[in-house]
Amino acid sequence: MRQKLSTALLAVGPFGILMVALLDSSLVPIPAGVDVLVLTVAVNDPRLAYLAAFMAVLGSSVGNLVLFLAARHGTRWLIKDVTPSPRAQKFHDWFHRYGLVTVFVPCVTPVIPFPLKVFVVSAGMLRTHLSRFLLVVLVARVMRYFGVAWLGLHLGPHADAFLQRNAWSLLAAALGMALLFYVAIRFGERRRR
Repeated sequence: MRQKLSTALLAVGPFGILMVALLDSSLVPIPAGVDVLVLTVAVNDPRLAYLAAFMAVLGSSVGNLVLFLAARHGTRWLIKDVTPSPRAQKFHDWFHRYGLVTVFVPCVTPVIPFPLKVFVVSAGMLRTHLSRFLLVVLVARVMRYFGVAWLGLHLGPHADAFLQRNAWSLLAAALGMALLFYVAIRFGERRRR
């Protein structure tokens, strides 16, 4: 099944990856599907590797933006003049400060599937700044999909096995980057005070 899908989308080219990335990020989760397609393009047609990565970034970013905006505007329609409880307000304040770290880690990690949509919906519902949200998604997706394309170009058909062997190392690196973001946010807050 995976081979048939890859063959069909490779026939369409990078625009097929754009469509799959858009669907994966906004509606139907396809765990590691976009990564596999970018990797397949990089191995089979190296000339199109970075175009495929760009299309994956574009499709995924637009899909996440659609989900984010739907959550943001959907909650305005559902919840009009409700005063949040102190506990809900505390969570809102925490997510406003640090919640984008929870968006970054699943966005950047290519091997271990995380529930990204939950955090995207939370970011939309809790009125996270649109520009900050987009910046986090773009940085994470550029690192992820261009990294996968680079691996496909340099490791060829062995790239998939490399990703599987190093899944926990990649997760540790993503968590390390998230920790650095957290420390940078805290440092910035202290400087403002």
